[in-house]
This record gives sequence, C-alpha cells and structure tokens, in this order.
Amino acid sequence: MSVLHLLVRWLRRPYWDAPDPAWIVRRWPDLTACCVAALFFWLSLTPSLLPRPWYLQGLIGGITAAVGYTAGAAASALFRALCRYRPAERTRARCWLAFHVLGIVLSTAAVSWSAHAQRRLRRLQEVEPSLVWHTPMIILIAVAVCALFVLLARCVRLVARRLARFFGRWVPRPAAYVIGTALTALLVTVGSKDVLYERGFIDIVDRISKAANLSTADGITQPASAYVSGGPTSVVDWAELGAEGRNFIGSVPRKQDIAAFTGRPAKDPVRVYVGEQEGGDAHFRRTADLAVQELERTGGFDRKVLALLGTTGSGWVDPRMPEPLEYMYGGDSAVVATQYSYLPSWISFLVDKEKAARDARAVFDAVYAKWSALPADDRPKLVVGGESLGTYATEAGFDGLDDMLDKVDGALLAGPPNVSPIWREVTAGRDPGSPVWRPEYDHGRHVRFAQYPERDLRRPDGPWEHPRVVYLQNASDPVVWWTPDLLFHRPAWLDRPLGPDVTDEMRFWPVVTFWQTTVDLAVSFGAPPPHGHRYGTGAVDGWAAVVPPPGWTDRDTARLRAYEAAKDAPY
Repeated sequence: MSVLHLLVRWLRRPYWDAPDPAWIVRRWPDLTACCVAALFFWLSLTPSLLPRPWYLQGLIGGITAAVGYTAGAAASALFRALCRYRPAERTRARCWLAFHVLGIVLSTAAVSWSAHAQRRLRRLQEVEPSLVWHTPMIILIAVAVCALFVLLARCVRLVARRLARFFGRWVPRPAAYVIGTALTALLVTVGSKDVLYERGFIDIVDRISKAANLSTADGITQPASAYVSGGPTSVVDWAELGAEGRNFIGSVPRKQDIAAFTGRPAKDPVRVYVGEQEGGDAHFRRTADLAVQELERTGGFDRKVLALLGTTGSGWVDPRMPEPLEYMYGGDSAVVATQYSYLPSWISFLVDKEKAARDARAVFDAVYAKWSALPADDRPKLVVGGESLGTYATEAGFDGLDDMLDKVDGALLAGPPNVSPIWREVTAGRDPGSPVWRPEYDHGRHVRFAQYPERDLRRPDGPWEHPRVVYLQNASDPVVWWTPDLLFHRPAWLDRPLGPDVTDEMRFWPVVTFWQTTVDLAVSFGAPPPHGHRYGTGAVDGWAAVVPPPGWTDRDTARLRAYEAAKDAPY
C-alpha cells in the first residue's frame, strides 16, 4: 500500500473506532475533550511570575491539558446523555481533520509567542537572555504527559467497571456501580497516598535527606571557639548539629574579620545551634532547654543583641541573615537557631509544618522567659528573624502581631509563605489602596514591606516607631503567593497595578495559574535578587532599619551592603 494511498485513507477517516463499544483503555480520544485540552495547553503557555525552562513548560502544559481533557470529556458525556444527535461520519472526519491541522498550527504559533513573552519576562527580571525554547519538544512533552494521565484515568475507570460487574452478580446494578466506584476511589487513595507517596516517594526522600544530614560541607571544621555550639565545651555535640547546623556554626565570622571591616576592636560572635532531637513531643522541650543552656554557657545573654532565627525544613539558615547583625555590632551579638527536621523545605511544609511551629514556640518561650527575668538595663535587645519556612516558624511563636510587638525589639522576615499567620493578619488588614505585594499597614507605624529596601523602607512618609517589623517580599516570589486557592480564585496580587517585576501579560486562568505558580516554585531561585525567592543583601538594610546600633548611618549600611554583596556566600 503506497504512502499516498495511506494519506488519502487517513484524510477520509482521521480517527479510529474501537470494534467493541465496551472498550475503555483502547478507545479513540473524544474530540470535544481534545479541543478543550488544546485550549488549556495554550493557556498554560501564558507567562507567570518567573521565567521557566522549556522542559518545565512541557510538563505544566501536559498537566494542564489533562485537566482540560477531563473537563471536555465530562461535558461531552453529559451532552450525549441529554441529546440523541450524533454527527455523520463525514462530519466527524472533517472535524477531526480540522483539529489535527489547526491544533498543530495554532500550538506551534502559541509556543512561539510564549517564547517571546518569556524573553520579555527575563529582561524585566534581569535574567540572562539565553533562553532556548524548543517548540517541538514542548509540544511532544505536553502530549506525552497528557496522554499518560488520560491512560491512567481510563485504567481507573476500567477497574471501576470490572468491580461493578463483579458485584452486579449479587446486588442490583445501581448498587453495584456505587460499590465499584467507592472501592476504586479507596484503592486510588490508598495507592497514591499511602503506598506511592508516604511509603514510596516520601520514604526515598527521607532516606536521602537523612544521609545528607550526616554529611559536612567542604571547608567546614569543628570549631575550637567557646562562643559557638559544637565546640569542646559545648553541651551540644558537633555530630548532633546536622549538616546545616555545622554549616551555620562553621561559617561564623571571626573577630579579626569583623575588626578589619569596622576598623575597631571586635568580639567573637556567639552562635548557638541545636540539631533535631529525638523523643517525640518531649524533644521540643529538650531543644529549648539546650538552646538556653548554650546561651548561658557562651554568654549570649550578656551581648548587646540577641537574635532568634527560624530555620527552613532542613535546618538551613541563609548566612546573609545573621552576618549583618554580627558586623553591625562588632561581634557583640548572639544568634540562636534550631533544627526541627532534616527534610527539604517543601516536604517539611507538607508533613512537618506544625512541627516547625511547635519547635519555634518552645524555643522562643524558653529564651524569652530567661531574657525577661534579667534586669531591663542589662539585657540585650531581643530580635527575631527568618526566611521562607523559617518565617512561618518564627511567626508561629507568637499569638499575633501585637504579641510580637510586645515581646521583641524588632523582626526581620523574608519570603513569607502564604500560610504565615502574622503575615496574613497584616496583609488582610492593610490600608485601603495599598497593593498586596507592597502593603501598608497602620500607615507604616510599625510594619513595612520592601523589595528594594533602600527606597521601599522609606515609605510611607509617616513616623516609623519602634519596635519595627520588616518584611522582605518580592512581588515575583511564588513562595509568598502559592496557595490551593489559586485553583479557582483570582489572587489580589494580579490586581493592577502589578508588582515591579511581574509582567503585565500575566492573566488569571482557573487551574492554569495554579499549576504555573506551582512550577514557579521549582525555579524560584533562577532569577537574581531581588526577584523570585532570592533576597540577596536585603537583610543588611532590614537589620539597619529594625535595630541599628548607636551611631549607625546610611553610609555604614551602604558599605556593609557592598561588603556582603562582594562575598561569595552561598544562597
């Protein structure tokens, strides 16, 4: 049979009918569902918060197309149930032929347009214009992912039908269908959650993370200083700090380095870190007790400033968060951090979020009780801070903004997740007319937000009283904006005016925007600061605004900012 003959035959009948109408898995796709899937795929190509690589675009396109296929298939099934009309074979052939031709042409055009939109977004966020946008591969990945999900859904439907037939031997057909559907739903839930997710994926991640927690980065050695945890006189063993704890302790600046920057004699900073403790609920109390013992041993309560920092899931602390305080105060500082998990942040967010809150609450309450018992004139300034999941953990240590302002001398919080309780309180109560990406609360009397701290912290023009709370928050940070509500509800951060690094080509589409923002989480560190989930040297301006030492000037802030920017600190 010649190629030409095959082509003519395909043009006359560009689809396939199963020989048995009862076939489910091997059935030809539904045309209406395919059209809706194509539409959803095109919508997924619209720009989101951050530039994304082509392979992730193919993945999100396939997932979104599968959602569209499901909606289209449901609408088609409903139409067939309510209407007896069936198109003639010739009409079906022409419709399928139009779909094949227009689908390829329009998808190619949409991907090409998306490439231009991604380049514009990269320029807006100062990302190198080196994007390679593989149009054919994006379409192929999307088709493969969508087909996989459709195939899985059909297999599930086949199982439900087989079960219904089995139980139909003993019970009426309606009851059999209910039983079959319920059992299938149970099997899918147990299989996906308990087997694949918790005992499969999570178990693998747990073993990998546990092994990583036992490692030590190159160049990090056990300290000999008496002012940090893990040393020879510490009540916390070096091996118990965890990988991120050893990084935190091993990277503390020396007093010689601080003196070289300030031009004045300096002290060795105090850094206290307590690794994850075993023992169920009792480990929160043990962690808090060890933190207080370490502060007492190192003289942390005798320093000028004492900072409690929330950590991410793995116990990580961005080195650019504590260092500005240590340089600003000439090393006369104490910083405390604790580890509640060794899992990556996004896994901890799913399975350990409450654990983070309880750990932070226990540690803060223990430190605060000791600190507040000291004479008011002899105790250090007490501040708190955190980044990403560490912000959530820090906020969870308080009963609200008023409680925070009553207990501490200031707070610096960066990249707060959408579930952060105080952030939600402040954002919901923002002054009328202020955008959610740069909210003004109570005319900026105590709380201010910044993406570009040098200028943002100067607004609004009213008085800024102590204690001060600073949020470093990028308008393009998906960690701040991701929430399941994006599935069906338009977010306030897409209201005009948009943030300074959010493209005006972005639109809200139900389901689509949710998946786009989810993918943005995976590339949130791809853009330079202050974009995405990167905050660079923003902590310098943040701490200088929250708790500046006597005599500290804007010139000192600029010099320290330049010094921190020049360092090759990991992010």
